[in-house]
Amino acid sequence: MKANGAAIKALREARGHSLRHLAYLSEMHPSHLSRIEGGKRDASADVLGRIGAALDVPRDAITREQT
Repeated sequence: MKANGAAIKALREARGHSLRHLAYLSEMHPSHLSRIEGGKRDASADVLGRIGAALDVPRDAITREQT
């Protein structure tokens, strides 16, 4: 499952989180999150769930943008 990195970045910025802070909240390394946002890395369903929880949105809100 591939996350829409632009959607994650937009949600992160809308909530005022730095990349490092969102990585902390979603329990991942900042460089991993950066690669996901940049479209260079796929994200598993588990990772999308953790990012969604950290952003207080359902996982589908991230993947829905992916058309």
